[in-house]
Amino acid sequence: MSANSSYAAAGVDTAAGDLAVELMKEAVAKTHGPNVLGGVGGFAGLYDLSFAKDFERPLLATSTDGVGTKIAIAQALDKHDTIGQDLVGMVVDDIVVVGAKPLFMTDYIACGKVVPERIASIVTGIARACAETGTALVGGETAEHPGLMGADDYDVAGAAVGVVEADKALGAEKVQSGDAVIAIASSGLHSNGFSLVRHILAGQGIAYGHASAELGMTWGEALLEPTRLYSGQLVELLAGPHGDAVHSLSHVTGGGIAANLARVLPRGSFAEVDRSTWSPAPVFRVLNELAGTSLESTEGTWNLGIGFFAVVEPGAAASVSAELDRLGLPAWQVGTVGLGEPPQVAGADRWEQGAKGVDGGAVRLVGSYAS
Repeated sequence: MSANSSYAAAGVDTAAGDLAVELMKEAVAKTHGPNVLGGVGGFAGLYDLSFAKDFERPLLATSTDGVGTKIAIAQALDKHDTIGQDLVGMVVDDIVVVGAKPLFMTDYIACGKVVPERIASIVTGIARACAETGTALVGGETAEHPGLMGADDYDVAGAAVGVVEADKALGAEKVQSGDAVIAIASSGLHSNGFSLVRHILAGQGIAYGHASAELGMTWGEALLEPTRLYSGQLVELLAGPHGDAVHSLSHVTGGGIAANLARVLPRGSFAEVDRSTWSPAPVFRVLNELAGTSLESTEGTWNLGIGFFAVVEPGAAASVSAELDRLGLPAWQVGTVGLGEPPQVAGADRWEQGAKGVDGGAVRLVGSYAS
């Protein structure tokens, strides 16, 4: 084979891929407990599921996702050590929504060119977040796509698996009239709505390296704030004395506040989320000011300060909120679930009825945000 017809000449550097694996191996291995069989680099990851024999009816839960266009900001700033946490948050925190304990995760990175240090930085961030959530990182793949992606371009995705006892699974069917809706704080934008963020900043001629007096940091620092991880604390909550009081959970991601809560409420129910119970973080306010829009207009795009919801028994609202606070997740009650036709008031905010194919409950936000 001539030199100009080699794989390297085509733009694929297998040696760089091997070096990337060596650089990330230690971080990945730290996520492996006794249930993980084999080391890093196998064709498939093995996970010992023997403990599930003690379950009456074990259900496996699975989720897959990516990070979206937040990656464009990491690429622009050449800062790749936090995007892995965003990926774990988007994938693993969906697992706990059904009450499952995350077990293991795999990742996939597509790039125009393997830069070993960059790939290792991404995967080390994934591994660090997996360790924080009690999830084993059992495998992954890095693929070079020269000619399809630019040399500095990449995208990340992942999938995770968890397990839950069937009668402990959470969902809309457990929600009852009078249940309290508890909000759990986000750490910022998380990983949703960044196409709008980038559009707003571009329209104002703002670069990611520009300082924001209102935010007290550069725009890049504010926008790359990692997604808060919830699953470790929520698994602990569900396993504790207040666990049976939790009827459903919702991860506030794409679609915003009302739509994601509506997905975990039963058909024929409704809930009003009281805006006056919290104040959205400055990053949300400044972005809306730059765009000339209101906070209310972006409730279907950004989380505006709520990263998760828990729907719980009425008498347990205070104790569940206190336990979440103790676990490091600031929480507060924002509403109550009702059954029947949602009240219709002229001029009031419209109801969101289910979302993403789920014929769930109706949700709307009411009142004005705290200042």
